[in-house]
Parts: sequence; C-alpha cells; structure tokens
Amino acid sequence: MRNALAKDHFRTPLWETPFHPRLALLASANDWYAWSGYRSASVVRDREMEYFAIRNAASVFDVTPMTKYRIEGPEAEAYLNRLTLRDVARLKPGKVHYTAWCDDDGKVLDDGTLFRFSPTSFRLCCQDRHLNWLLDSAIGFDVVIEEVTQAIAGLALQGPTSATVLRNAGFDIEAMRPFDIAAFERDGLRVEISRTGFTGDLGYELFVAPDQALALWDRLFQAGRLAGITAIGYAALNLARLEAGFIVANADFVTADVAVRANRRRSPFEIDLDWMINFDKDCHFNGAAALRAEKKAGSSPHILVGLDIEGNIPAEHALVYHGGKREVGHITAAAWSPTAKRNIALASLQRPYGERIKENLWVEIYALRELVYQKSMVRARVVGKPFFKPARRTQTPPGVF
Repeated sequence: MRNALAKDHFRTPLWETPFHPRLALLASANDWYAWSGYRSASVVRDREMEYFAIRNAASVFDVTPMTKYRIEGPEAEAYLNRLTLRDVARLKPGKVHYTAWCDDDGKVLDDGTLFRFSPTSFRLCCQDRHLNWLLDSAIGFDVVIEEVTQAIAGLALQGPTSATVLRNAGFDIEAMRPFDIAAFERDGLRVEISRTGFTGDLGYELFVAPDQALALWDRLFQAGRLAGITAIGYAALNLARLEAGFIVANADFVTADVAVRANRRRSPFEIDLDWMINFDKDCHFNGAAALRAEKKAGSSPHILVGLDIEGNIPAEHALVYHGGKREVGHITAAAWSPTAKRNIALASLQRPYGERIKENLWVEIYALRELVYQKSMVRARVVGKPFFKPARRTQTPPGVF
C-alpha cells in the first residue's frame, strides 16, 4: 500500500480511518476536510448540536489522524528530555503530560501529548509530522523511533456523561485521575484509555488496533444510547477548545518549520507555553540557550492573551488596536461562547500591549449585513484563560450526569 501511494499519490484519495464506515453513515452534512492525509469530518450533522453534546452529554471525535510516534529504548527518557521542554524524568509510567519542542533558536516546532507506558516506552502525539526532526535529534541515543499513526485508531470521548458511557460499556475508570492511562480488555476488545482531551471538559481518549475500531464504536454507542452520545466534527471541537483556552499549531501560531518569514515564528514565551519550560532539569534541551537569553533579556516581542469583546459578533481574523488607532496585534481565534455567554477570543499582541498596557484596546470587526460588510470598532479587555473551566473536568471519581 505504501509503495502504491508513493507511486501514484496524486491519484490517491484521502485515507479513511477505521471508524469511517460508521461515521459516514451519520455524516448527513457531508462536510469533510483533510487532516494529515485522512478524510475527517468538519461537521457531522449540525455544528451547534454537536457543540452542545460536548458540554451537556457525550461527544465522539475521531482522532485517528493525529500523528503518533512510538519512542522506545534504554535512553528514551534521556532523548525526550533533550527533545522537549518539560522534565520527562517527572513523568511516571501510566501518565501523560502536555509538552512542546523547539528548534535551536527557541522557536516552537509543535506541541503535543507525551504518553509514558514504562520506564523505556513512550508515545508522542502531535498535530504535524516531525519524523526527520525526531530522528536527527536522536543521534547518539540508544532509542527506536517509529511513526505508528496508521497502526492505532483513536476516539476522543468528551463531555459530562462520558464517564457514564464508559461505565455502561464495562470499563472501570472510577480511579482514573486527569492524565492517567489504563488498559482494559472486555469481550476480546483491548482498549487503552487516557483521561485526556481537547475540550476542557470531563473526557477521555480511547485507542485500539484498527481491526477492533468498529467493535469499540458499536460498544460505545450502545452504552451511550441513553447518555446522549453524539458523533461530532472539528467545527464543534474548535469552539470547545477555544473556551478551554487551548491553542492550535498553525492557527494560533506558526510553527518554526512552516514559517516563511522568520518574524512569524514564536517562542514558548510568546504563546503562553513558558510555564512548561524546565530550565532546572539535569540536561541540555533543544533551544535552551536561546530561551534562557530571551527570559533574561525579557525580549519576547509578542504575547498571546485572552480577550473579552463587546457585543456578540465573533472577531475572527480581526485586527487589534490601542486607542482605536495604533495597530498592536491580531485575533487568532474567536467565537461567541454559548456556555460562557461571552464574545471571546485569543489574540497575539505586540508587547507591552496585553502585558503592561491592557486598557483602551479595540477590535476592528467587519460584519456582513445584506451582502455589505459593515465595519465597527468595539472595545476589548484582556482576561484570564480558560474562558470555561467546569469542576467536573478534574473530579475523581467522575460524577454521574
């Protein structure tokens, strides 16, 4: 199959995930997009209905296209400590953490989740493909790195009734805390479950072998029949992740290997990921010298902030001004939040705006009114993130909803 794809790639349609036969039956919107070479749903039936499933019931999103790397070997921990910003020695087997990695200039290449299964076995999940960078960074380490995206099918089960769905399906997840991993076997079905997700809500991610994907789907939907289980697309997930204050590579920032202009790249200090930099870990890591210099000089030119914006018109792709005249940044993601009842946004601003200067900020919004765009300047204020943070997200054992 791989040889055929390499030979005739321009004639080859997008791959379909192992869950596609079930998802396609539900996808009346017929709204698809390309994600890492796979056909993925933007909307399954209705964006609003799918969003409210995330916040009020249980939602299922196919995360199979997420890039996954198996990283194993006696020096896997040392290698990942060299590669990523956080201290991998603190990540215990059976746990997951959110991390990022940089180039030698301290600019972010990507962010993702790192799963640790044993002292020598890990899985790195991320947005884009980075095999060449991972292999180059592994020179001198006794470690094996392999992309396993196609070998692992995945579903994100998110929402207040997600734990109820798993209980009904026969999975004992009561003791699982946020960022825990556990393996379960039920009726010949082997499922790896992590208490993680991209919605900022109670939720889990489930991973199985491709040949067991449909069995998992059917088990979940049978177990969730009375719990409001709903298949969702990325449009609804994108709104939920914004409410949670989560960022998306090449949407809220341009990754260092994609940026054409050097000033479009961002360091962790510029995209609110500096909290994960561990300068004290017992090793050098990629970008460490540049990041130390940036911190010492306080020279980060940008800052990513949350904004509350007047009115209810989403400020997507809008410019941000100080005093209504001086352009100081732009909106990277925006929406009216149905749950928070606020007009929210993430914005990349030029320091000191958003840091020391937080007053008198304005957003330029163009709204389509009877086929004519009307411009309005509305006030905005810098606020903390996340915009929505329910207690059920971290409650252990999870509540019954």
